[in-house]
Amino acid sequence: MIENNRLADLIERGGVYHNLPGTNPKELLAGLVGILPLTIDPQNLLKEIMEREELVSTGIGHGIALPHPRNPPFGENGKPLVAIAFPIQPLDWNTPDGSKVDTVFLILSATAKQHLGALSKINFLCRQENFFSLIKSQAAKEEIIAAIRKAEEEWEANNK
Repeated sequence: MIENNRLADLIERGGVYHNLPGTNPKELLAGLVGILPLTIDPQNLLKEIMEREELVSTGIGHGIALPHPRNPPFGENGKPLVAIAFPIQPLDWNTPDGSKVDTVFLILSATAKQHLGALSKINFLCRQENFFSLIKSQAAKEEIIAAIRKAEEEWEANNK
């Protein structure tokens, strides 16, 4: 069972993509899903992500969106991932604060518990000035993952 994946490991698997083309969320997500290392059908996955997006926007504000399918797309033995995409241009994503999205965290989980854990960590990190600055400057994958690993190590040390 894959419950204990750290966010840094999920992003390591999913990747960080700079200057992704797209003039709207669907175009951006189609491009992103098309380049991910998936073991499931990308077209069906995109359909599920867009169905979730139609329920309520996953744009959370401050230029960030957290798209995901309604149900975890992978079984317990699957390979969950989180991909970070920086669109070539900020996109309208129907965010609560009206901001255009320049950072997308696509969350593809194996279980609901894992999904909620990833959402919680991303939400917490994006509220930290240092991490927020990293994503706003569209830092390199290595820098982003190193910052997340450091935060996760601190969380684990504080929860012992």
